[in-house]
Amino acid sequence: MTEKIQSYKDDVREELQRILHYWIQHTPDEQNGGFVGNIDNDNKIYWEAAKGSVLNCRILWSFSAAWNETGNEAYRAMADRAYQYLVAYFIDKEFGGLYWTVDHTGKPLDTKKQIYALAFAVYGLSEYYKGTKVEEAKQLAIQLYEDIVRYSHDAQYGGYIEALTRDWKAIEDLRLSAKDANEKKSMNTHLHVLEGFANLYRIWPDPLLKQRLIELIQLFLDHIVDAQTHHLILFFDEQWNSRSTEVSYGHDIEAAWLIQEAAEVIGDEALIQKVKDRSVKIAEAAAKGLDRDGGLWYEFNPSTNHLVKEKHWWPQSEAMVGFYNAWQNTGDPSFLEASINSWSFTKRYIIDNKGGEWFWGVKEDYSVMQEDKVGLWKCPYHNSRACIEILQRIDSNNLF
Repeated sequence: MTEKIQSYKDDVREELQRILHYWIQHTPDEQNGGFVGNIDNDNKIYWEAAKGSVLNCRILWSFSAAWNETGNEAYRAMADRAYQYLVAYFIDKEFGGLYWTVDHTGKPLDTKKQIYALAFAVYGLSEYYKGTKVEEAKQLAIQLYEDIVRYSHDAQYGGYIEALTRDWKAIEDLRLSAKDANEKKSMNTHLHVLEGFANLYRIWPDPLLKQRLIELIQLFLDHIVDAQTHHLILFFDEQWNSRSTEVSYGHDIEAAWLIQEAAEVIGDEALIQKVKDRSVKIAEAAAKGLDRDGGLWYEFNPSTNHLVKEKHWWPQSEAMVGFYNAWQNTGDPSFLEASINSWSFTKRYIIDNKGGEWFWGVKEDYSVMQEDKVGLWKCPYHNSRACIEILQRIDSNNLF
């Protein structure tokens, strides 16, 4: 077991360098600033593609976290670039918050206020501040957190409304993407609001922010995690009535460790134990999506018995961390095996050894999906974070 874990550690350290090298080499937009908005599977750059705030914020987080972990100055330079572009082009100077997209020159394109995007800005800015101590970044993270609470928080039923207009009014289309349900609340947005708020708490342990985190954790325990199946419910109306039946295995295993992390950040021992117990059950539920090859299937709808037979890049990343976390909680070697097998599957099928970075995913027959290598949703955050988390967790176990 010790040899397997040592090999795992060596592998992910090298892979972290390869992932970040790809983004340094291919993604800076030297003509218009920031980063290119789209690169296809064959590494063709689409220079006039829209630039997404989520992609920029995830680049900010990834390179800030990598710099904090390694001290590599090339990573600091990329983090600086992402921070400067965020401030110059994505922040709405008139109404606050940030735009969903800008065009390739930085002009506002989709100006709605998607709370998911604001959460990632809080997440990335907090990580950037940790290492750089740039006070303006910390203050901007706090300002965006306050925007989320002021305009999106549901004082009656708890949680956060998905989206608003540019000037913070109600909006008809609340969806993150075309595949999402048009509902007031979603698991996905709440998971990343939790993640962003927890990272902010690390640099700004405000008492009211702590209460917001406790509320979010409790919402997951009471509403978002199904009490019978321990899968996450994906969509809700305002009063937390379920509006979906699909199971997202990747979100299950991601939540299994992120909810626990939030409880640990605020240091509430009773809540930590409560969340740990639930986290193991969520990981067990997510494990039902594992294939014999170690890969994690994308989605399953129990109401129609339909399995989406695709294995996307990001669920494999989250499986690496989530199952390792479950092993740390329980000592059950099957969880450690699931984490290592997720990595083995990724090495074999998901990493693009020729073109760099990771493919979007593979189909049932292992053919590569022809999707973005870089885009509004395809980013360095899931896979770089998995590498960093595994490195830190192995070190914390004091195995060597």
